[in-house]
Amino acid sequence: MGKIISFVDVKYLLKRLMLLKMTKPETLEEYYTKYNFIKTPDLSREEAHFNVFKIEELSPEYANTITYGRKDYFKICLVTGKSKIHYADKSFEILENGLLFANPLIPYNWEPLEKKQSGFSCIFTESYFNEFGHLKKYPVFQVGGYPVFELEEIEKNALTRIFTEIMSEKNSNFEFKDDVIRNNILQLIHSALKMRPSSDLIAEKNTAANRITTLFLELLENQFPIRNTLNGLPLRTASEFAAQMALHVNHLNKSVKEITQKTTSDLISERILREAKIMLKHSSWAISDIAYSLGFEGSSHFSTFFKKRLQISPSQFRGTRE
Repeated sequence: MGKIISFVDVKYLLKRLMLLKMTKPETLEEYYTKYNFIKTPDLSREEAHFNVFKIEELSPEYANTITYGRKDYFKICLVTGKSKIHYADKSFEILENGLLFANPLIPYNWEPLEKKQSGFSCIFTESYFNEFGHLKKYPVFQVGGYPVFELEEIEKNALTRIFTEIMSEKNSNFEFKDDVIRNNILQLIHSALKMRPSSDLIAEKNTAANRITTLFLELLENQFPIRNTLNGLPLRTASEFAAQMALHVNHLNKSVKEITQKTTSDLISERILREAKIMLKHSSWAISDIAYSLGFEGSSHFSTFFKKRLQISPSQFRGTRE
């Protein structure tokens, strides 16, 4: 089994949380920019995307630590080589062979502990599975699920055969090869769940607040930037965030306060204010449209909120030059 290591350095965790707040998910385009020698379709013309490759064939630089953060795609990796995988608030140590599942919601990074790493990696968009099963229902892709598996040699060999079949299908001319690949991906998921059901993971008490805070900040940041005036901010109160996370609001508030020393409402207000300042300075939207898009009932409520915090009205702020 993988060894779970709790983060005890709160300052380190807070640094990671702040980094997460300031960065957007890595896109497929950004991924392929780093590894531009990987053969890939034209992403601008293909919404649904899938690719698979051998880790050892990428480059020596691939063995460097992957930046902690979210990725705008799903990933399944079979890795041979000692490494650590930092996933949300937990660290999983792979001693020899491991299987990793990653999804766009949860931040993670991979830290190789030795230079020689081998195995397989496949990446795909959610749209690749449209009308083909329900990818997000599986625990390996859910919040609180078990995303990392330490493998015995026999388990690694079985999964290697599946990845080899995926690579063979990817390079074939078979008309329905994508259906075969999707079935193989589901086979990877089912095999992992049989090895260690997600219910076997018992969260340690001292990591619960870290995990909850990480996910809250992820949900908060994921709402921005706002791209149109048609829909208001989907999550704006502590209760709405708690409901989304299937938590009691008091539990959310206590966890966030413990980790950040700020209230949930304060963090929400700070992020809304920061976005309001950006929109006032860098968009031509009417102040009433900005107010609505940020979840306010009208311009007067927005103005009261803004002026209370900056001692200046939205229109005055828009007219200044910082």
